[in-house]
Amino acid sequence: MKIGYLGPEGTFTHQAALKYTKDLKKFELIAFPIITDVLQAVENGDVDECVVPFENSIEGTVTFTIDSLIFDVDVVIEAEIVIPIRHNLVAKKGCKAENLVKILSHPQALAQCRKYLDGEYRSVEKIQLGSTAGAAKMVSETGEAWGAICTAEAAEAFGLEILEEGIQDENQNKTRFLVVSKKHNAKPVYEGKTSIVFSTEDKPGELYKILDIISIWDLNMTKIESRPMKNELGKYVFYVDMESSNAADIRDAIKMIERKTAFFKHLGTYNTLM
Repeated sequence: MKIGYLGPEGTFTHQAALKYTKDLKKFELIAFPIITDVLQAVENGDVDECVVPFENSIEGTVTFTIDSLIFDVDVVIEAEIVIPIRHNLVAKKGCKAENLVKILSHPQALAQCRKYLDGEYRSVEKIQLGSTAGAAKMVSETGEAWGAICTAEAAEAFGLEILEEGIQDENQNKTRFLVVSKKHNAKPVYEGKTSIVFSTEDKPGELYKILDIISIWDLNMTKIESRPMKNELGKYVFYVDMESSNAADIRDAIKMIERKTAFFKHLGTYNTLM
């Protein structure tokens, strides 16, 4: 089995992929440079599954992931993985923290450490890159006084020194990762968390009608988010996560919602892997 992930090695997505594959006997992990490439690889059949970041407890939804799932690829969510996120400020050995002139990392990592960076490195230039491990690699290859925000594993892999551990703004920082495949079950089992996307007609009360269906079937809506339709200003689609211990309720609610919406997509019903 080929499993793609947002690479390179040492990213948090790599950690999630390792957690997902710990009980698999035969698999190959394949790194991709950007999220859309990973998802497209599943769509094209280049990999069987992939692991992508979806939501962070500080910064919220990863827009590249949610928009690709809604608009760009025809795939299903097989599982979710939640891991704690611990960011570290690293540099080449011998480089002192007070001498740093640039700090490199993924945009989400920089955002999740905003308070720390504003307090300690407000005047230092921040550079956004495609991954935390990529930032560590770039720092390891430069002769300049650059720092990176990355995992401890990435720091070790590229021979960097940790200047300060745990610099994230919240100690309970966690990220939700999705395992995605192209498999479509003709008779899905509606047990676990269900993710759907829909749009409504442009009439008063249309969204309320959908939310009322979720309430009538006594489903626990754990997430709702609107995303722009891209093709017209003021038009939106809605992403919803919902849970129920009664699979029949999920199934019946989905059938009703699909009939009442202008656009509908069932992204999957799945469980959280511990």
